[in-house]
Amino acid sequence: MPFLGTTTIKRTASSATLAVFLLLPTAVLAERIFVSNEKDNTVSVIDGETLEVVEIINVGRRPRAMAFSNDGSELFVAVGDDEAIDMIDLETLKVVRSLASGEDPEVIRVDPNQPYIYVSNEDDNIVSVLDYQQRRRATQIPVGVEPEGLGVSPDGKWLIATSETSNMAHIIDLESMEAVYHRLVGARPRHVEFTEDGSKAWVSAEIAGKVAIIDMQDTFDVVHSIDFEVQGVPKEAVQAVGMQLTSDGRYAFVALGPSNRVAVVDQQSYEVLDYLLVGQRVWHLALNADESRLFTTNGVSGDVTVIDVEGDVDDFKAIRSISVGRFPWGAIVEP
Repeated sequence: MPFLGTTTIKRTASSATLAVFLLLPTAVLAERIFVSNEKDNTVSVIDGETLEVVEIINVGRRPRAMAFSNDGSELFVAVGDDEAIDMIDLETLKVVRSLASGEDPEVIRVDPNQPYIYVSNEDDNIVSVLDYQQRRRATQIPVGVEPEGLGVSPDGKWLIATSETSNMAHIIDLESMEAVYHRLVGARPRHVEFTEDGSKAWVSAEIAGKVAIIDMQDTFDVVHSIDFEVQGVPKEAVQAVGMQLTSDGRYAFVALGPSNRVAVVDQQSYEVLDYLLVGQRVWHLALNADESRLFTTNGVSGDVTVIDVEGDVDDFKAIRSISVGRFPWGAIVEP
């Protein structure tokens, strides 16, 4: 075996290091968590490996809901006080353009099949449909008073819009762009999530402190209601807001506002399994790509709680609190 001199050894080590370096960044950079800070007019970027804020992006006034473009190149941010959608290039992390959204955009969702952004325009009682490639409003859909939450079915066939004052879930056929069913849910409905197979839609109601389950295959009726009761916390403080559902159909996580808790629910039986203590006034949630971690935005404490949700519910625990901007509203994980 020939002798490996110092130079050869260094080159070999350098090559090995380079190989590892080239492999690692893909895993590290593949996961970034974006958090909209309502009072700071910024979006915080958290590294999914280090769990530290690595970038702060300046956006328009009062950023709230966020969504990714279908090709994954841009992040859309609803900036309510600017009545616009800011579009962030995910390579440069800069706002590259803005699109007029109508009055007071709060929640946005992207159609999985076409370049449409659905926007709840709270002051106009409509859902705006924006074509983000053509940079124009494609149409608008009348709904109830003060539309808030939006959810798009996985197949892109249905859109559900909730109206805060009407206490309704409006089920919109996205082929005709018309609301075809209207279902009464709890007081001040806030958020909509579809199950992975699209057979059910979960609608949270903030003031009622409940979640309504809507059948999306046959009757389009509310088929179940989930109540929450946190020991030692006044009922009025248990306010159901943001939700996340695991893709395996096992768990649902529900943010319970001023109770400072996240409820863990069995997706199949609808049984509340546990309540996890997080920061103050938990508002919205985001699961990471492999669904091993849950990120919560805590508006009053100005931080994000990171919860380990691997394994069984008895193993779930908060592992980190990350300071972000003032009044963090939404969170989304880069796909």
